[in-house]
Amino acid sequence: MKREKFGSRLGFILISAGCAIGLGNVWRFPYITGQYGGAAFVIIYLCCLVLLGFPIMVMEFSVGRAAGCGIARAFDRLEPAGTKWHWYKWFGIAGNYLLMMFYTTIGGWLLIYLFKMASGSFSGMNAERIEGEFSSLMGQPVLMTVFMILVVVLCFAIVSMGLQKGVEGITKGMMVLLFILLIVLAVRSIMLPGAGEGLKFYLLPDFGKMKEAGIMEVISAAMGQSFFTLSLGIGAMAIFGSYIDKKRRLAGEVVCITILDTSVALISGLIIFPASFAFGVNPDSGPNLIFITLPNIFNSMAGGRFWGAIFFLCMFFASASTIIAVFENIIAFAMDLTGCSRKKAVAVNLVAIIILSIPCVLGYNVLSGFAPLGEGTAILDLEDFIVSNNLLPLGSLVYVLFCTTRYGWGWKNFLAEANTGEGLKFPKWVRFYATFIVPLIVIFLFIQGYWSKFAG
Repeated sequence: MKREKFGSRLGFILISAGCAIGLGNVWRFPYITGQYGGAAFVIIYLCCLVLLGFPIMVMEFSVGRAAGCGIARAFDRLEPAGTKWHWYKWFGIAGNYLLMMFYTTIGGWLLIYLFKMASGSFSGMNAERIEGEFSSLMGQPVLMTVFMILVVVLCFAIVSMGLQKGVEGITKGMMVLLFILLIVLAVRSIMLPGAGEGLKFYLLPDFGKMKEAGIMEVISAAMGQSFFTLSLGIGAMAIFGSYIDKKRRLAGEVVCITILDTSVALISGLIIFPASFAFGVNPDSGPNLIFITLPNIFNSMAGGRFWGAIFFLCMFFASASTIIAVFENIIAFAMDLTGCSRKKAVAVNLVAIIILSIPCVLGYNVLSGFAPLGEGTAILDLEDFIVSNNLLPLGSLVYVLFCTTRYGWGWKNFLAEANTGEGLKFPKWVRFYATFIVPLIVIFLFIQGYWSKFAG
């Protein structure tokens, strides 16, 4: 069966960026930026993005392009005879399923809030009632399940249309619209009376606040954010590498994708900080920021119903772009491994993802007594912890070791693949850094994740 290819370079860049652009950009980034000193944190974050995210993404794309397939067969095709790198495929694909087991539920929440905001449901509500709305939603498993299923069906319908017509065509449109809407929202937020203080906080480095939090903790948080925002380590990027031709060197493409991903995070800060300071609200962490704090802000704003609806549309696009990209990886895995058709892979996985996503929905109501990571945690937190703190860092470590050591694919093969075509070269002189320093950073992040979760 002839392998599908992207219709354009722009399609590849926007879809890969869409996979990386998710809730972490719009949700987590502004919160940790606020916590760790505003602009001071952003500077360190950008350095970490270059030092850590960039080389790992080039490696993952190289493996996908050289093998001409996704994680299902990539290691089998490239590994030295007799080695067992291909065992990792089962952990990699498990990461994709686990990610979708909670991402689809959050996608459902965003869709519900888009309808609520557009219909004016929040109009006239005070802060207490808006907080009660979110608590009330958590207690409605049927409503949450219906919207989760709607998200799954919608995104699988796009994937079933094929790579160029479905995944590329729809995601390109979504990403362009996402950028336009985010810029419009940022301009509106900056123009609010009192927004200047928020801009000052966001754009002027406060190294004092960084020192207060602890330099090592800030650097660790920046490394973690730069690392996890790019969805590396579970083959979600390698699959798109397998769909592109060899006309362009991979380093230049990764630079474009990273710039787009980072732009969304930075623009989100320009929306959230000026608006929060204009209305005297501190950006909070977790669900509070998106589902409680921001609806309160939009409620207080002239034309807030309109701006709120646009914001939740942006949030839905950010989550849907990741869901579509990961669904494509899951479908490609099934097709590469079994040789089945795209339609059959979609039909089987549509049912599987719906069933697997139900525990996350029930974790807030029927199964709310189950706190897997201690008091106040839910099933979603466990699923997120397994992916973010385990499979992403350990998976990235596998890709790095595979591409740099003679026991894997090896540095020469990796470099030859990465530098095939025209454009920015992946430099030879980073060999020592990529082979020895990057694995140490990834191991540090892995240990740090456990430390902050259980000993912090």
